[in-house]
Amino acid sequence: MGRILIVEDERHIADGLRYNLEAEGHEATTVADGEGALGILIRERRPFDAVILDVMLPGKDGFAVASELRASGQFVPILMLTARGSAEDVLRGFEAGADDYLPKPFDLPIVLARVNGLLRRRQWNEQEPPPSGGRREPEPDVYTFEGRTIDFSNMEVRVRDRVHRLTVMECDLLRYLVRNAGQPVSRRAILQDVWGLHESVDTRAIDNFIVRLRRYLEDRAAAPKFLQTVRGVGYRFVPAVAPD
Repeated sequence: MGRILIVEDERHIADGLRYNLEAEGHEATTVADGEGALGILIRERRPFDAVILDVMLPGKDGFAVASELRASGQFVPILMLTARGSAEDVLRGFEAGADDYLPKPFDLPIVLARVNGLLRRRQWNEQEPPPSGGRREPEPDVYTFEGRTIDFSNMEVRVRDRVHRLTVMECDLLRYLVRNAGQPVSRRAILQDVWGLHESVDTRAIDNFIVRLRRYLEDRAAAPKFLQTVRGVGYRFVPAVAPD
């Protein structure tokens, strides 16, 4: 069971979430605004296993809270709740560091399932099942190339003496690129296969994720060798590069 922080200014929603999470065996704490959440998580350093974060908060909104948490080195999984379920808002939440989202109004069983999924995700962040009739060796939890190590279990990238922590979404994106190494993948395919977004959306929003991953992996992010842009298509992961 986990320790869950609920950041929600509508008291009836916060109390309902807390009651149902506690009924499932979790410990739940509520706070009504973004500053209070940042105080608990950053200044007090109280440990939580997941955060349910409403977007529409008084003062700092959920996007700002998620961004500050990630900037401070807090990588607790975040489930973002939003009254606006558009793909642009979902991507904005992911860019801020959220790991999952639900639009309001929501069904409590779905919230509980999503929270439990986040709590398990570090353990089962493994490949998708192979297609029917096919067999495939399990992907390793650690992938190494050109002096770089992606540790999917611990959700971090190690490059020489530097360690970069990954959000769940960054980890999922890297796994997808590694799985398709050498092949161009479109932005649209990434949105659908990694994040499950199928509606029309400006696919260039995904570029911000690639920029961050390049900062982790490349010697010069402005001249990438591993995460290459395929003009007019999307991106390609190249794990081995020819010497200059």
